[in-house]
Amino acid sequence: MNLSKYISTPTFTPIIKAVEKTKSESYIIGGFVRDLLLNNNTPKDIDIVTLGSGIKLAKEIAKNLPDNPPVKVYKNFGTALIRSNSLDIECVGARKESYRKDSRKPIVENGTLEDDQNRRDFTINALAISLNPKNFGELIDPFKGLRDLDNKIIKTPLNPDLTYSDDPLRMMRAIRFSCQLNFIIEEESLKSISKNSERIKIVSKERITDELNKIILSAQAKTGFELLLKTGLLNNFFPEMVALKGIDIKNNIGHKDNFYHTLEVLENISKNTSNLWLRWAAILHDIAKPNTKKFEKKVGWTFHGHEFLGSKLVPKIFKQLKLPLNEKMKYVQKLVLLHLRPIALAKDVVTDSAIRRLLFDAGDHIEDLMMLCEADITSKNEKKVIQYLNNFKKVRRKLKDVEERDQIRNFQPPISGEEIMRTFNLPPCKEIGVLKKSIKEAILEGEIKNNYKEAHKFMLIKAKKLNLL
Repeated sequence: MNLSKYISTPTFTPIIKAVEKTKSESYIIGGFVRDLLLNNNTPKDIDIVTLGSGIKLAKEIAKNLPDNPPVKVYKNFGTALIRSNSLDIECVGARKESYRKDSRKPIVENGTLEDDQNRRDFTINALAISLNPKNFGELIDPFKGLRDLDNKIIKTPLNPDLTYSDDPLRMMRAIRFSCQLNFIIEEESLKSISKNSERIKIVSKERITDELNKIILSAQAKTGFELLLKTGLLNNFFPEMVALKGIDIKNNIGHKDNFYHTLEVLENISKNTSNLWLRWAAILHDIAKPNTKKFEKKVGWTFHGHEFLGSKLVPKIFKQLKLPLNEKMKYVQKLVLLHLRPIALAKDVVTDSAIRRLLFDAGDHIEDLMMLCEADITSKNEKKVIQYLNNFKKVRRKLKDVEERDQIRNFQPPISGEEIMRTFNLPPCKEIGVLKKSIKEAILEGEIKNNYKEAHKFMLIKAKKLNLL
Protein backbone atom coordinates (compact mmCIF):
# COMPACT_ATOMS: atom_id res chain seq x y z
CA MET A 1 0.00 0.00 0.00
CA ASN A 2 1.26 3.46 -0.90
CA LEU A 3 0.16 6.46 1.17
CA SER A 4 2.20 9.16 -0.57
CA LYS A 5 -0.86 11.31 -1.28
CA TYR A 6 -1.45 11.71 2.45
CA ILE A 7 2.07 12.93 3.19
CA SER A 8 2.56 15.07 0.08
CA THR A 9 1.13 18.05 1.95
CA PRO A 10 2.53 21.36 3.28
CA THR A 11 2.67 19.83 6.79
CA PHE A 12 5.27 17.31 5.67
CA THR A 13 7.27 19.51 3.26
CA PRO A 14 9.79 20.66 5.94
CA ILE A 15 10.26 17.04 7.04
CA ILE A 16 10.76 15.68 3.52
CA LYS A 17 13.28 18.44 2.69
CA ALA A 18 15.26 17.61 5.84
CA VAL A 19 15.31 13.88 5.01
CA GLU A 20 16.58 14.67 1.49
CA LYS A 21 19.29 17.06 2.75
CA THR A 22 20.58 14.75 5.51
CA LYS A 23 20.26 11.69 3.25
CA SER A 24 19.03 9.78 6.31
CA GLU A 25 16.78 6.77 5.81
CA SER A 26 13.65 7.86 7.69
CA TYR A 27 10.09 6.74 8.35
CA ILE A 28 6.93 8.09 9.96
CA ILE A 29 5.93 5.53 12.58
CA GLY A 30 3.36 4.88 15.29
CA GLY A 31 0.24 6.79 16.22
CA PHE A 32 0.11 9.12 13.23
CA VAL A 33 0.12 6.18 10.81
CA ARG A 34 -2.48 4.33 12.87
CA ASP A 35 -4.80 7.33 13.01
CA LEU A 36 -4.31 8.07 9.32
CA LEU A 37 -5.47 4.57 8.46
CA LEU A 38 -8.41 4.98 10.86
CA ASN A 39 -9.43 8.10 8.87
CA ASN A 40 -8.36 10.52 11.57
CA ASN A 41 -6.39 12.82 9.27
CA THR A 42 -5.66 15.74 11.61
CA PRO A 43 -2.02 15.33 12.65
CA LYS A 44 -1.11 16.45 16.18
CA ASP A 45 1.95 14.28 16.83
CA ILE A 46 4.34 12.96 14.20
CA ASP A 47 6.97 10.42 15.27
CA ILE A 48 9.88 9.89 12.89
CA VAL A 49 12.42 7.09 13.17
CA THR A 50 15.68 7.47 11.26
CA LEU A 51 18.65 5.17 10.66
CA GLY A 52 20.90 8.10 11.48
CA SER A 53 20.87 10.77 14.16
CA GLY A 54 17.39 11.75 15.31
CA ILE A 55 18.81 14.94 16.84
CA LYS A 56 20.52 15.99 13.61
CA LEU A 57 17.34 15.35 11.59
CA ALA A 58 15.20 17.33 14.07
CA LYS A 59 17.51 20.35 13.87
CA GLU A 60 17.28 20.28 10.08
CA ILE A 61 13.48 20.06 10.18
CA ALA A 62 13.31 23.02 12.58
CA LYS A 63 15.30 25.16 10.12
CA ASN A 64 12.61 24.52 7.49
CA LEU A 65 9.68 25.51 9.70
CA PRO A 66 8.36 29.09 9.34
CA ASP A 67 8.15 29.74 13.10
CA ASN A 68 11.78 28.53 13.61
CA PRO A 69 10.93 26.58 16.80
CA PRO A 70 13.56 25.42 19.32
CA VAL A 71 14.61 21.77 19.38
CA LYS A 72 14.39 20.01 22.74
CA VAL A 73 17.13 17.39 22.84
CA TYR A 74 17.13 14.23 25.00
CA LYS A 75 20.71 13.02 24.54
CA ASN A 76 20.35 9.95 26.76
CA PHE A 77 17.60 8.61 24.49
CA GLY A 78 18.90 10.00 21.18
CA THR A 79 15.60 11.80 20.64
CA ALA A 80 14.62 15.37 19.86
CA LEU A 81 11.25 17.13 20.04
CA ILE A 82 10.03 20.09 17.98
CA ARG A 83 6.90 21.96 19.03
CA SER A 84 5.65 23.98 16.06
CA ASN A 85 2.29 25.70 16.48
CA SER A 86 -0.15 22.89 17.36
CA LEU A 87 2.09 20.11 16.05
CA ASP A 88 4.68 18.00 17.90
CA ILE A 89 7.38 16.36 15.78
CA GLU A 90 9.62 13.83 17.53
CA CYS A 91 12.67 12.33 15.87
CA VAL A 92 14.56 9.29 17.14
CA GLY A 93 17.35 7.12 15.85
CA ALA A 94 16.27 3.54 15.13
CA ARG A 95 17.14 1.37 18.11
CA LYS A 96 16.82 -2.01 19.69
CA GLU A 97 16.16 -2.44 23.39
CA SER A 98 16.78 -4.98 26.12
CA TYR A 99 15.43 -4.86 29.66
CA ARG A 100 16.49 -5.84 33.17
CA LYS A 101 13.89 -7.71 35.22
CA ASP A 102 13.64 -5.05 37.94
CA SER A 103 13.34 -1.99 35.70
CA ARG A 104 11.31 -0.70 32.78
CA LYS A 105 14.26 1.45 31.64
CA PRO A 106 15.77 -0.28 28.60
CA ILE A 107 19.37 -0.76 27.58
CA VAL A 108 19.40 0.93 24.17
CA GLU A 109 21.58 0.21 21.12
CA ASN A 110 21.50 1.52 17.57
CA GLY A 111 19.34 -0.64 15.34
CA THR A 112 17.52 -1.09 12.06
CA LEU A 113 13.93 -0.19 11.17
CA GLU A 114 13.07 -3.83 11.88
CA ASP A 115 14.63 -3.58 15.35
CA ASP A 116 12.63 -0.42 16.01
CA GLN A 117 9.36 -2.00 14.90
CA ASN A 118 10.08 -5.08 17.05
CA ARG A 119 10.28 -2.91 20.18
CA ARG A 120 6.87 -1.26 19.55
CA ASP A 121 4.01 -2.08 21.92
CA PHE A 122 1.31 -3.14 19.45
CA THR A 123 1.09 -4.15 15.82
CA ILE A 124 -1.15 -1.15 15.07
CA ASN A 125 1.60 1.14 16.42
CA ALA A 126 4.41 -0.58 14.51
CA LEU A 127 3.15 0.62 11.12
CA ALA A 128 5.59 2.88 9.26
CA ILE A 129 5.49 5.07 6.13
CA SER A 130 8.67 5.59 4.12
CA LEU A 131 9.94 9.16 3.62
CA ASN A 132 12.73 7.98 1.30
CA PRO A 133 12.85 8.76 -2.46
CA LYS A 134 13.23 5.09 -3.49
CA ASN A 135 9.89 4.00 -1.92
CA PHE A 136 8.25 7.27 -0.81
CA GLY A 137 4.86 6.71 0.85
CA GLU A 138 5.15 2.91 1.06
CA LEU A 139 3.49 1.33 4.11
CA ILE A 140 5.92 -0.94 6.00
CA ASP A 141 3.81 -3.49 7.91
CA PRO A 142 5.84 -6.51 9.11
CA PHE A 143 3.33 -7.58 11.79
CA LYS A 144 0.06 -7.31 9.81
CA GLY A 145 -0.99 -4.26 11.80
CA LEU A 146 -3.25 -3.17 8.94
CA ARG A 147 -5.18 -6.42 9.31
CA ASP A 148 -5.45 -5.85 13.07
CA LEU A 149 -6.75 -2.33 12.43
CA ASP A 150 -9.42 -3.76 10.13
CA ASN A 151 -10.34 -6.44 12.67
CA LYS A 152 -10.19 -3.97 15.60
CA ILE A 153 -7.65 -6.01 17.56
CA ILE A 154 -4.95 -4.98 20.04
CA LYS A 155 -2.05 -7.39 19.66
CA THR A 156 1.67 -7.27 20.47
CA PRO A 157 4.25 -7.60 17.65
CA LEU A 158 6.28 -10.21 19.56
CA ASN A 159 5.44 -12.72 22.30
CA PRO A 160 3.13 -10.78 24.67
CA ASP A 161 4.93 -12.14 27.76
CA LEU A 162 8.13 -10.54 26.50
CA THR A 163 6.45 -7.29 25.47
CA TYR A 164 4.59 -6.82 28.77
CA SER A 165 7.35 -8.08 31.05
CA ASP A 166 9.90 -5.78 29.38
CA ASP A 167 7.72 -2.70 29.80
CA PRO A 168 4.71 -3.37 32.08
CA LEU A 169 3.15 0.03 31.30
CA ARG A 170 2.19 -1.51 27.96
CA MET A 171 -0.46 -3.53 29.83
CA MET A 172 -2.18 -0.27 30.82
CA ARG A 173 -1.72 1.04 27.29
CA ALA A 174 -3.36 -2.08 25.83
CA ILE A 175 -6.48 -1.43 27.90
CA ARG A 176 -6.34 2.29 27.17
CA PHE A 177 -6.18 1.78 23.38
CA SER A 178 -8.94 -0.81 23.65
CA CYS A 179 -11.14 1.80 25.36
CA GLN A 180 -10.21 4.73 23.12
CA LEU A 181 -10.53 2.85 19.82
CA ASN A 182 -13.24 0.38 20.91
CA PHE A 183 -10.94 -2.52 19.95
CA ILE A 184 -10.71 -6.03 21.45
CA ILE A 185 -7.50 -7.16 23.14
CA GLU A 186 -6.35 -10.38 21.47
CA GLU A 187 -6.91 -13.43 23.70
CA GLU A 188 -3.25 -14.42 24.23
CA SER A 189 -2.40 -10.80 24.94
CA LEU A 190 -5.16 -10.57 27.56
CA LYS A 191 -3.99 -13.79 29.25
CA SER A 192 -0.46 -12.42 29.29
CA ILE A 193 -1.59 -9.21 31.02
CA SER A 194 -3.16 -11.32 33.80
CA LYS A 195 0.01 -13.41 34.01
CA ASN A 196 2.28 -10.35 34.27
CA SER A 197 -0.03 -8.01 36.18
CA GLU A 198 2.21 -7.79 39.26
CA ARG A 199 5.01 -6.38 37.07
CA ILE A 200 3.04 -3.11 36.98
CA LYS A 201 4.48 -2.43 40.46
CA ILE A 202 7.85 -1.46 38.96
CA VAL A 203 6.20 1.37 37.00
CA SER A 204 5.93 4.80 38.60
CA LYS A 205 2.50 5.80 39.90
CA GLU A 206 2.62 8.94 37.72
CA ARG A 207 2.88 6.84 34.54
CA ILE A 208 0.16 4.44 35.67
CA THR A 209 -2.21 7.27 36.59
CA ASP A 210 -1.58 9.05 33.30
CA GLU A 211 -2.83 5.94 31.49
CA LEU A 212 -5.67 5.49 34.00
CA ASN A 213 -6.89 9.05 33.39
CA LYS A 214 -6.92 8.40 29.64
CA ILE A 215 -9.05 5.30 30.28
CA ILE A 216 -11.41 7.34 32.49
CA LEU A 217 -11.76 9.97 29.75
CA SER A 218 -12.47 7.40 27.04
CA ALA A 219 -15.92 6.47 25.76
CA GLN A 220 -15.46 2.94 27.16
CA ALA A 221 -14.27 3.76 30.70
CA LYS A 222 -16.60 1.16 32.24
CA THR A 223 -15.10 -1.58 30.05
CA GLY A 224 -11.63 -0.32 30.93
CA PHE A 225 -12.19 -0.80 34.66
CA GLU A 226 -13.71 -4.22 34.05
CA LEU A 227 -10.53 -5.22 32.19
CA LEU A 228 -8.31 -3.71 34.89
CA LEU A 229 -10.19 -5.81 37.46
CA LYS A 230 -10.27 -8.99 35.36
CA THR A 231 -6.53 -8.92 34.64
CA GLY A 232 -5.57 -8.17 38.26
CA LEU A 233 -3.92 -4.84 37.37
CA LEU A 234 -6.35 -2.74 39.41
CA ASN A 235 -5.53 -4.47 42.69
CA ASN A 236 -1.87 -3.55 42.25
CA PHE A 237 -2.42 0.21 42.27
CA PHE A 238 -6.03 0.92 43.38
CA PRO A 239 -7.06 -1.76 45.91
CA GLU A 240 -9.67 0.54 47.50
CA MET A 241 -11.77 0.26 44.35
CA VAL A 242 -11.40 -3.52 44.18
CA ALA A 243 -12.70 -3.65 47.78
CA LEU A 244 -16.06 -2.36 46.50
CA LYS A 245 -16.62 -5.63 44.65
CA GLY A 246 -18.81 -8.39 46.01
CA ILE A 247 -22.17 -8.98 47.66
CA ASP A 248 -22.71 -10.06 51.26
CA ILE A 249 -25.90 -11.94 52.15
CA LYS A 250 -27.35 -12.22 55.64
CA ASN A 251 -30.83 -13.51 56.56
CA ASN A 252 -31.41 -13.86 52.80
CA ILE A 253 -30.83 -10.11 52.39
CA GLY A 254 -28.08 -8.90 50.08
CA HIS A 255 -26.83 -5.52 48.89
CA LYS A 256 -25.83 -4.39 45.41
CA ASP A 257 -22.29 -4.93 44.15
CA ASN A 258 -20.83 -1.47 44.73
CA PHE A 259 -17.99 -1.99 42.23
CA TYR A 260 -20.37 -2.50 39.32
CA HIS A 261 -22.72 0.17 40.66
CA THR A 262 -19.77 2.60 40.60
CA LEU A 263 -19.01 1.66 36.99
CA GLU A 264 -22.64 2.32 36.04
CA VAL A 265 -22.48 5.74 37.71
CA LEU A 266 -19.26 6.46 35.80
CA GLU A 267 -20.90 5.35 32.55
CA ASN A 268 -23.98 7.50 33.26
CA ILE A 269 -22.01 10.63 34.04
CA SER A 270 -19.66 10.12 31.08
CA LYS A 271 -22.64 10.58 28.75
CA ASN A 272 -23.01 14.16 30.01
CA THR A 273 -19.51 15.40 30.80
CA SER A 274 -15.86 15.05 29.79
CA ASN A 275 -14.76 16.69 33.06
CA LEU A 276 -12.09 14.29 34.35
CA TRP A 277 -12.56 15.36 37.97
CA LEU A 278 -16.33 14.96 37.88
CA ARG A 279 -15.73 11.45 36.54
CA TRP A 280 -13.31 10.89 39.44
CA ALA A 281 -16.07 12.01 41.83
CA ALA A 282 -18.29 9.31 40.30
CA ILE A 283 -15.54 6.73 40.85
CA LEU A 284 -15.00 7.74 44.49
CA HIS A 285 -18.53 8.64 45.60
CA ASP A 286 -19.08 5.27 47.37
CA ILE A 287 -15.43 4.42 48.05
CA ALA A 288 -15.98 4.18 51.83
CA LYS A 289 -18.90 1.75 51.65
CA PRO A 290 -16.73 -1.30 52.52
CA ASN A 291 -15.53 0.56 55.66
CA THR A 292 -19.04 1.54 56.80
CA LYS A 293 -21.02 -1.59 55.90
CA LYS A 294 -23.23 -2.98 58.72
CA PHE A 295 -26.21 -5.31 58.90
CA GLU A 296 -29.13 -4.07 60.99
CA LYS A 297 -32.00 -6.48 61.65
CA LYS A 298 -34.79 -4.02 60.96
CA VAL A 299 -33.39 -2.35 57.83
CA GLY A 300 -30.82 -4.76 56.38
CA TRP A 301 -27.47 -3.54 55.05
CA THR A 302 -26.49 0.05 55.83
CA PHE A 303 -23.56 2.27 54.90
CA HIS A 304 -24.13 5.14 57.33
CA GLY A 305 -21.62 7.97 57.02
CA HIS A 306 -19.92 6.60 53.91
CA GLU A 307 -20.05 10.06 52.34
CA PHE A 308 -18.15 11.61 55.30
CA LEU A 309 -15.52 8.88 55.47
CA GLY A 310 -15.30 8.84 51.67
CA SER A 311 -14.47 12.54 51.58
CA LYS A 312 -11.68 11.92 54.11
CA LEU A 313 -10.28 9.09 51.95
CA VAL A 314 -10.06 11.28 48.83
CA PRO A 315 -6.76 13.02 49.80
CA LYS A 316 -5.19 9.67 50.71
CA ILE A 317 -6.17 8.12 47.37
CA PHE A 318 -5.08 11.19 45.40
CA LYS A 319 -1.70 11.12 47.16
CA GLN A 320 -1.32 7.39 46.59
CA LEU A 321 -2.09 7.73 42.86
CA LYS A 322 -0.02 10.92 42.48
CA LEU A 323 -3.08 12.89 41.45
CA PRO A 324 -2.95 16.66 42.10
CA LEU A 325 -3.34 17.66 45.75
CA ASN A 326 -4.91 21.01 44.90
CA GLU A 327 -8.30 22.51 44.09
CA LYS A 328 -9.11 19.53 41.84
CA MET A 329 -8.79 17.21 44.82
CA LYS A 330 -10.90 19.55 46.99
CA TYR A 331 -13.56 19.62 44.25
CA VAL A 332 -13.77 15.80 44.21
CA GLN A 333 -13.77 15.74 48.01
CA LYS A 334 -16.66 18.21 48.15
CA LEU A 335 -18.80 16.24 45.68
CA VAL A 336 -18.17 12.96 47.51
CA LEU A 337 -19.16 14.62 50.81
CA LEU A 338 -22.34 16.18 49.41
CA HIS A 339 -23.56 13.47 47.04
CA LEU A 340 -26.40 12.30 49.34
CA ARG A 341 -27.66 15.75 50.28
CA PRO A 342 -29.92 16.46 47.25
CA ILE A 343 -31.79 13.17 47.78
CA ALA A 344 -33.22 14.46 51.07
CA LEU A 345 -34.40 17.62 49.28
CA ALA A 346 -36.62 15.60 46.94
CA LYS A 347 -39.29 15.29 49.65
CA ASP A 348 -42.58 17.17 49.24
CA VAL A 349 -41.92 19.30 52.31
CA VAL A 350 -38.44 20.73 52.65
CA THR A 351 -37.36 23.96 54.30
CA ASP A 352 -35.80 26.86 52.42
CA SER A 353 -33.07 26.70 55.03
CA ALA A 354 -32.01 23.23 53.81
CA ILE A 355 -31.93 24.51 50.23
CA ARG A 356 -29.88 27.56 51.22
CA ARG A 357 -27.36 25.38 53.07
CA LEU A 358 -26.85 23.11 50.08
CA LEU A 359 -26.39 26.12 47.79
CA PHE A 360 -23.89 27.60 50.23
CA ASP A 361 -21.95 24.34 50.67
CA ALA A 362 -21.89 23.38 46.98
CA GLY A 363 -21.31 26.89 45.62
CA ASP A 364 -20.45 26.96 41.92
CA HIS A 365 -20.37 23.16 41.88
CA ILE A 366 -24.11 22.73 42.46
CA GLU A 367 -24.77 21.76 38.81
CA ASP A 368 -21.99 19.17 38.89
CA LEU A 369 -23.36 17.81 42.17
CA MET A 370 -26.83 17.43 40.66
CA MET A 371 -25.33 15.69 37.62
CA LEU A 372 -23.54 13.25 39.94
CA CYS A 373 -26.75 12.57 41.90
CA GLU A 374 -28.69 11.86 38.71
CA ALA A 375 -25.92 9.55 37.48
CA ASP A 376 -26.14 7.71 40.83
CA ILE A 377 -29.56 6.34 39.85
CA THR A 378 -28.73 2.85 38.58
CA SER A 379 -31.91 0.93 39.41
CA LYS A 380 -33.04 -1.68 36.86
CA ASN A 381 -36.64 -0.69 37.65
CA GLU A 382 -37.55 1.85 34.96
CA LYS A 383 -40.46 3.27 36.99
CA LYS A 384 -38.13 3.95 39.93
CA VAL A 385 -35.61 5.66 37.65
CA ILE A 386 -38.30 7.96 36.23
CA GLN A 387 -39.56 8.70 39.74
CA TYR A 388 -36.07 9.58 41.01
CA LEU A 389 -35.31 11.78 38.00
CA ASN A 390 -38.60 13.61 38.46
CA ASN A 391 -37.71 14.14 42.12
CA PHE A 392 -34.41 15.70 41.12
CA LYS A 393 -36.26 17.99 38.72
CA LYS A 394 -38.19 19.24 41.76
CA VAL A 395 -34.93 19.78 43.62
CA ARG A 396 -33.53 21.77 40.69
CA ARG A 397 -36.65 23.99 40.71
CA LYS A 398 -36.33 24.56 44.47
CA LEU A 399 -32.65 25.40 44.13
CA LYS A 400 -33.39 27.87 41.34
CA ASP A 401 -36.24 29.55 43.26
CA VAL A 402 -34.22 30.03 46.45
CA GLU A 403 -31.07 31.13 44.59
CA GLU A 404 -32.99 33.77 42.61
CA ARG A 405 -34.61 35.04 45.79
CA ASP A 406 -31.74 34.92 48.27
CA GLN A 407 -28.54 34.82 46.13
CA ILE A 408 -26.89 32.37 48.48
CA ARG A 409 -24.51 30.56 46.16
CA ASN A 410 -20.92 31.47 47.13
CA PHE A 411 -22.19 34.35 49.23
CA GLN A 412 -19.91 36.10 51.67
CA PRO A 413 -21.59 37.53 54.79
CA PRO A 414 -22.30 41.23 54.12
CA ILE A 415 -20.21 42.24 57.14
CA SER A 416 -16.51 41.43 57.30
CA GLY A 417 -14.36 40.64 60.32
CA GLU A 418 -12.52 43.94 59.83
CA GLU A 419 -15.78 45.89 60.09
CA ILE A 420 -16.73 44.02 63.28
CA MET A 421 -13.34 44.95 64.78
CA ARG A 422 -13.79 48.63 63.84
CA THR A 423 -17.40 48.81 65.06
CA PHE A 424 -16.67 47.42 68.51
CA ASN A 425 -13.02 48.50 68.77
CA LEU A 426 -11.90 44.91 69.18
CA PRO A 427 -8.49 43.29 68.73
CA PRO A 428 -8.44 39.88 66.96
CA CYS A 429 -10.46 37.60 69.25
CA LYS A 430 -12.95 34.69 69.22
CA GLU A 431 -15.97 37.06 69.51
CA ILE A 432 -15.35 38.25 65.93
CA GLY A 433 -15.71 34.69 64.66
CA VAL A 434 -18.81 34.18 66.79
CA LEU A 435 -20.45 37.28 65.28
CA LYS A 436 -19.51 36.34 61.69
CA LYS A 437 -20.85 32.82 62.13
CA SER A 438 -24.07 34.12 63.73
CA ILE A 439 -24.71 36.45 60.78
CA LYS A 440 -24.08 33.62 58.29
CA GLU A 441 -26.37 31.23 60.17
CA ALA A 442 -29.12 33.85 60.41
CA ILE A 443 -29.03 34.36 56.64
CA LEU A 444 -29.03 30.61 55.91
CA GLU A 445 -31.90 30.05 58.33
CA GLY A 446 -33.89 32.85 56.70
CA GLU A 447 -34.02 34.94 59.88
CA ILE A 448 -32.61 37.93 57.98
CA LYS A 449 -32.13 38.73 54.30
CA ASN A 450 -28.77 38.58 52.62
CA ASN A 451 -28.06 42.33 52.67
CA TYR A 452 -25.95 44.78 54.65
CA LYS A 453 -28.80 46.64 56.35
CA GLU A 454 -30.39 43.58 57.97
CA ALA A 455 -27.03 41.99 58.76
CA HIS A 456 -25.81 45.17 60.51
CA LYS A 457 -28.96 45.40 62.60
CA PHE A 458 -28.68 41.72 63.56
CA MET A 459 -24.99 42.19 64.44
CA LEU A 460 -25.79 44.96 66.94
CA ILE A 461 -28.43 42.82 68.66
CA LYS A 462 -26.09 39.84 68.86
CA ALA A 463 -23.19 42.02 70.09
CA LYS A 464 -25.35 43.31 72.94
CA LYS A 465 -26.00 39.72 74.05
CA LEU A 466 -22.23 39.14 74.03
CA ASN A 467 -21.70 42.27 76.17
CA LEU A 468 -19.75 44.01 73.41
CA LEU A 469 -21.89 47.18 73.62
